[in-house]
Amino acid sequence: MAFPHRPDAPELPDFSMLKRLARDQLIYLLEQLPGKKDLFIEADLMSPLDRIANVSILKQHEVDKLYKVENKPALSSSEQLCFLVRPRIKNMRYIASLVNADKLAGRARKYKVIFSPQKFYACEMVLEEEGIYGDVSCDEWAFSLLPLDVDLLSMELPEFFRDYFLEGDQRWINTVAQALHLLSTLYGPFPNCYGIGRCAKMSHELWRKLEEEEDGEAKGRRPEIGHIFLLDRDMDFVTALCSQVVYEGLVDDTFRIKCGSVDFGPEVTSSDRSLKLLLNAEDKVFNEIRNEHFSNVFGFLSQKARNLQAQYDRRRGMDIKQMKNFVSQELKGLKQEHRLLSLHIGACESIMKKKTKQDFQELIKTEHALLEGFNIRESTSYIEEHIDRQVSPIESLRLMCLLSITENGLIPKDYRSLKTQYLQSYGPEHLLTFSNLRRAGLLTEQAPGDTLTAVESKVSKLVTDKAAGKITDAFSSLAKRSNFRAISKKLNLIPRVDGEYDLKVPRDMAYVFSGAYVPLSCRVIEQVLERRSWQGLDEVVRLLNCSELAFAGLTKEDKASSESLRLILVVFLGGCTFSEISALRFLGREKVMCLQRSPYCVSRKP
Repeated sequence: MAFPHRPDAPELPDFSMLKRLARDQLIYLLEQLPGKKDLFIEADLMSPLDRIANVSILKQHEVDKLYKVENKPALSSSEQLCFLVRPRIKNMRYIASLVNADKLAGRARKYKVIFSPQKFYACEMVLEEEGIYGDVSCDEWAFSLLPLDVDLLSMELPEFFRDYFLEGDQRWINTVAQALHLLSTLYGPFPNCYGIGRCAKMSHELWRKLEEEEDGEAKGRRPEIGHIFLLDRDMDFVTALCSQVVYEGLVDDTFRIKCGSVDFGPEVTSSDRSLKLLLNAEDKVFNEIRNEHFSNVFGFLSQKARNLQAQYDRRRGMDIKQMKNFVSQELKGLKQEHRLLSLHIGACESIMKKKTKQDFQELIKTEHALLEGFNIRESTSYIEEHIDRQVSPIESLRLMCLLSITENGLIPKDYRSLKTQYLQSYGPEHLLTFSNLRRAGLLTEQAPGDTLTAVESKVSKLVTDKAAGKITDAFSSLAKRSNFRAISKKLNLIPRVDGEYDLKVPRDMAYVFSGAYVPLSCRVIEQVLERRSWQGLDEVVRLLNCSELAFAGLTKEDKASSESLRLILVVFLGGCTFSEISALRFLGREKVMCLQRSPYCVSRKP
């Protein structure tokens, strides 16, 4: 995500250029198969493709029919088949089955496979094993960044988190490096670069190698972005596990925002049809409420409705000429705004119904207790009740993970109890889920060495029994303190306020979690920007287990780049939440500093 770090910051770069480049490259690849052709598209590429090159553009370049890649025989009668797919083994098996079926039927066709965002050697090996490597032509559609909004980009790689943070697969590192290289080529070199995490460090190193290999391409350009942050998702799992309470986050949780758009069902549209709505700054109603705490949204929409009605009522005193001007210049815009207002009111009502049914306030209260480290036993009991009532399998897991991370792992007894209850409520097939969560570090047991008894044992070997007893008493209130607790205290992630937090006029980024918690990832960005380095944050970096993985690449600041230095690009590797995006927008809008973040978020939510 990209954002300006000061209120007087310059305009953001024109990221629409990325869309035009992707469209031109796709058209070039399609034209390499001259004549009419049918295009088979993988499901999770359909939405990005629609944002870049819609059906009418494809038709202009002789794409006859569109098919979804799915596990069933192709019905295409075309003599040329083109496949637009992710580099996945299952897709290669699917394509091989179609080609081999044609061979058995004695049918000769031309086949082209376009991999996005890149092709892998493993895929070509499968095509060779299936005996069709010589029958198909392979190419890459190096589309790696999709502009979703004026300040937001996405790699649209839903598998990134699982592949890297769970499986340890590093294949997407090159894709990230290529994306960063493309940005620096188009928008000039980044004078300052900061990063934290193993994936961030590897991406940065590979990106620098690409820059060195093509030395000189972007050096003469004036930088449009002054600072870039690369952040691994696993340096802050807590923020991703907290319930979102800003409007855009709740829309995502309730309806699922995919590729910058959302499908509103009949319960929102007040009709018998669903509607796909693009959510970006062009939607004036949405743009004004997207970053607002949900408690403020209904009031805003009510006022907006009154203002619209007042504008409609102006017609009553108009003469013929004024009415003509009103109809030709204003009426269409008012109708569009009225339609959008109705949809967002309907969305709010649906969100309210769902959250009321789930006892959302009690859920939020439990999360805040876990973040602050209070009433852990009561919170554990709430999680057990949540599981037993079968409110939501995902919400229950999320709460368990939040408890685990904030407490540096669950007590073995609690881990076994919660796991047993969950499997009884939702089925034994979730045994694999628990295994994966443990591997990812999201849901773990405390090791014997983490317990107070083990600490006492180690201390007793170093000092006398009497002294050990006194030290044990001193440790009693600190038992099971996790790194998160220490980090939270060091960075003041839990604001201390006198009285009630004013959500209508927020004072800091904590408003995105009702004033209870400042997102760790955003606080780290803020602190590094204030220092212009990691200096003074050594303890925080150590607690994040990133002592060898925090880096900064700085260049001399000159007058020519002073304007760009107020723009910041933040790259989340493994996904980010809309709460973090809102917090960073707040930071860019309100914080008078020397730096800031860009409207660009690389990757998806975990």
